[in-house]
Amino acid sequence: MTDKKHTPSYTAEFRARGVRLFREHRSDYSSDSAAYRAIASKLGCSSFSLRDWCRRAARDAGELSGPTSEEKARIKALERENRELRQANEILKKASAYFAAAELDRPFRK
Repeated sequence: MTDKKHTPSYTAEFRARGVRLFREHRSDYSSDSAAYRAIASKLGCSSFSLRDWCRRAARDAGELSGPTSEEKARIKALERENRELRQANEILKKASAYFAAAELDRPFRK
């Protein structure tokens, strides 16, 4: 049995606060990396999480290229629907083949 590491789930307010702090205090640091590390340590999260939140916020605001959170959610929903439809088609194909074979096995009636 493998142990899964617990990844904390941060609230939307907490993430927004982290993004706001980064934007307000970025100029106090020599680089983005230094700012992420310092601010994340004060918040009690990883610098990678803070960086991801800031990038997501920038994409959602149109400051960075790439899919927004809303677009990502829509793509994920469409992929899920596509997967479900493919599974349903496979089931229908198998059922159709089964009933076609059963029809061939029936004796001929006039």
